[in-house]
Amino acid sequence: MTHTIRQATADDVGRLAELAAVTFPLACPPASSPEDIAAHLAGTLSERHFRAYLADPAVTVLVIDSGGGLRGYSLLVNRPALDPDVASALTALPSAELSKCYVHPDHHGLGAAADLMHASIESAAAAGARGMWLGVNSENTRAIRFYEKSGFRKVGTKSFRLGSAVEHDFVMERPLRG
Repeated sequence: MTHTIRQATADDVGRLAELAAVTFPLACPPASSPEDIAAHLAGTLSERHFRAYLADPAVTVLVIDSGGGLRGYSLLVNRPALDPDVASALTALPSAELSKCYVHPDHHGLGAAADLMHASIESAAAAGARGMWLGVNSENTRAIRFYEKSGFRKVGTKSFRLGSAVEHDFVMERPLRG
């Protein structure tokens, strides 16, 4: 697959929201209700929310652009973790959060996710982070394997509200070049 990884622009918000609607449900536990997933998409991954992310100087959104179509995206937050469970688990400070990292299922296994991860790590390091962390659902074994292969290790746990359900996430961290 030929692609470019670049920073998202305001022109991407509609395609980002569409991509999120395809990719986010794949990361959810099998028992997640469609209503809870829809509520999360509306409350966190809508066009309005992507516009706000792009306007926030502490947030970087990277996209995989393949022939003008978006095939994946990551969202980095370069500010201290607010969740006390996360903050107490992190050791490589300052740390950037890899808040979202998704690739369209048609592009799984083609190297796109590894390329996006590499670009996300480079972006966080360039912004001054000494570490990167993420939360991943404890049942999402495919993602956990990918993150471990990308240099992350489990350092703690946190809760994540998905609509009416409270999910359990692993907190994973990796150091960045310093």
